[in-house]
Amino acid sequence: MLTSKKISIVIVCYNDAGSVHEMLKRVRGVMDGITRNYEIIYVNDKSPDNAYDVLKVEAAKDKRLIVINHSRNFGGQAAYTSGMKYATGEAAILLDGDLQDPPELFSEFVKKWLDGHDIVYGIRKRREGTTIRRIGYKIFYRIFKHLSYINIPLDAGDFSLISRRALDVINGFPEVDRYIRGIRAYVGFKTIGIPYVRQDRFAGESNNSFVWLIRWAKKIIFSFSYQPLEWIAYLAVLVTVLAGLGIVFYIGLAFFLEPPSGFLTLLIAVLFLGAIQLISLAVIAEYLGRIFEEVKHRPVGIVDEVINDYKNIKP
Repeated sequence: MLTSKKISIVIVCYNDAGSVHEMLKRVRGVMDGITRNYEIIYVNDKSPDNAYDVLKVEAAKDKRLIVINHSRNFGGQAAYTSGMKYATGEAAILLDGDLQDPPELFSEFVKKWLDGHDIVYGIRKRREGTTIRRIGYKIFYRIFKHLSYINIPLDAGDFSLISRRALDVINGFPEVDRYIRGIRAYVGFKTIGIPYVRQDRFAGESNNSFVWLIRWAKKIIFSFSYQPLEWIAYLAVLVTVLAGLGIVFYIGLAFFLEPPSGFLTLLIAVLFLGAIQLISLAVIAEYLGRIFEEVKHRPVGIVDEVINDYKNIKP
């Protein structure tokens, strides 16, 4: 045994019914070699498959398995938040329910935690999947690292161990539209990364379409970067300079040559300035939309039912 401290395992489930049995088998096998004092918190984010039925049967056989069922699909970040708030361990390990993140890495996480690190995260040194998607992820996260106003580790996912004191700080954050990796980096504390290879899904299919990925990219950029707003200011300066040069150019032509005239010149100028204004409004609207969501103070996720609820949480 590595420790006698209690550890909470928070697993997010969406379209992962086919992975539940294998996940529990591997998690229990690993945790039995780490500590006897642990709990497994499965958050069912209104999975469209039969995950609820599978988890209910498993929970009836193991009281250490807590199943939190959301009233609807709130998204993975909300599901993690529900599990983190319920966790009672001295540390919590977060992972997706598709077994792309290996439970066998838990022992390395725990060793680093026992050495004094508050946050231990997995670094995806390589991931399975299509070449285009792998390259796309690599490029985006490097661009995002440059844009973000805090230092978010490259290629780090939600797969991580978070100590109790860091967990309490994160749970105290009031924001609704959450990006756990960004918040985890924001709180600071002593952190370290452990490289691993991210596998394909054990079962089921990913629901992350191209449109979803674009929305996800916008979410994290506008949550942890002010640079798009700064770009509007730079763009305004550029347009002003171009306009000034255009005025000088036209005055020069008026004295020495015949200046361009006609509808086409005016149309190009109007379309150019109109495009700049629309882009600026779109960026501002993204920030306003997020402010609108935050000021309503709605819950991050709504719990419909908790199986093996020893904390007696009332949905």
